[in-house]
Amino acid sequence: MDSVQMISHIEQSLNYSVYDVKWIPCTAKFVSLGSKPKGTGVVQIYQLNRGTLELVKETEREKSLKCCSFGASKLRTEHLAVGDFAGKLAVYDLERMDAPPVYEVAAHDGIINTLDATGGSTVNCGAPEIVTGGRDGAVKVWDPRQPNDPVANICPASKDSRRDCWAVGFGDSHNAVERVVCSGYDNGDLKLIDLRNLKLRWETNVKNGICAVEFDRKDIRMNKLAVSTLEGGLFVYDMRTQHSQKGFASVREKTVGQSLGTNGVIGGAKSTVWTVKHLPQNRDIFVTGGGSGNVRIWLYHYPEKRVTTPADGEEQGVAGTLEMLHATTLSTQPVHTFDWSPDRQGLAVCGSFDQTVRVLITTNLNLH
Repeated sequence: MDSVQMISHIEQSLNYSVYDVKWIPCTAKFVSLGSKPKGTGVVQIYQLNRGTLELVKETEREKSLKCCSFGASKLRTEHLAVGDFAGKLAVYDLERMDAPPVYEVAAHDGIINTLDATGGSTVNCGAPEIVTGGRDGAVKVWDPRQPNDPVANICPASKDSRRDCWAVGFGDSHNAVERVVCSGYDNGDLKLIDLRNLKLRWETNVKNGICAVEFDRKDIRMNKLAVSTLEGGLFVYDMRTQHSQKGFASVREKTVGQSLGTNGVIGGAKSTVWTVKHLPQNRDIFVTGGGSGNVRIWLYHYPEKRVTTPADGEEQGVAGTLEMLHATTLSTQPVHTFDWSPDRQGLAVCGSFDQTVRVLITTNLNLH
């Protein structure tokens, strides 16, 4: 069987620090955004054109930009939700970037570290919503159709107990009413919030700051959740069965944060796993981006039985196993943002701390 291979197809150096990249759905274009040295924000749109990258549009913003998503955008519209360093959430029409945003709100006190969005192009799976997580410790859910106030505001009552929120993700949006938000914090706290009932459904601590969380798909009943952390942590939780005491079963990969030597051998000190992204065309395959400039592709294998019933009679989940399909080093600096194309299997874009975006091509993914 041919093995999975990822190659860096095109590299583009930038004159700013890139913080996030996203493919524009139904196009051969992607967005790159970040911060210029003078502290202003920048949004660039690049288009693939016969093996080269063409800069289609560039717009500057008053404040540095941190994160973005097309998840709440309707199909065939290019509405990009963006969080900035001043705590503002804005939704821009990419066809009219010089116009005022179609939605704008002062969302957080200080930087918006992370955001996710859903409900845009998925039919019968709830309202379009954007979730933001900030340095102020708050997690807020916004409906772009409703001005000013969030539809949910999740944060501890005491400011002393608030932790920096580094990662958020939607899931379980399999009908018009069900939806959850998962949030990860700098102290390793992981929380699952039921948005239908506005209550904490589950929480745990993974001992290191959480850099990324992602459900394998947002628009199905909860299935798997991937979590990556500082110090090389990668966890995959089976979200189908929750035990009242033990919570959700999980598997931890212990080599993910280690560097990849020139001989292909994994070793050395563990580095941060900055990002995790599931392949849209196969939810059991996902990629991680590491602090040593590496990118790894993983395949999740389900156990023979996903549920077991111990002597106490209460069902509990059984975790699967992880297989590393491919590993490559793209940069001497961390690869901290990554996005698969939703339309072309194996096509991806990533950003790294060396102020470079790379268009990647991965082959043989359909064999798994």
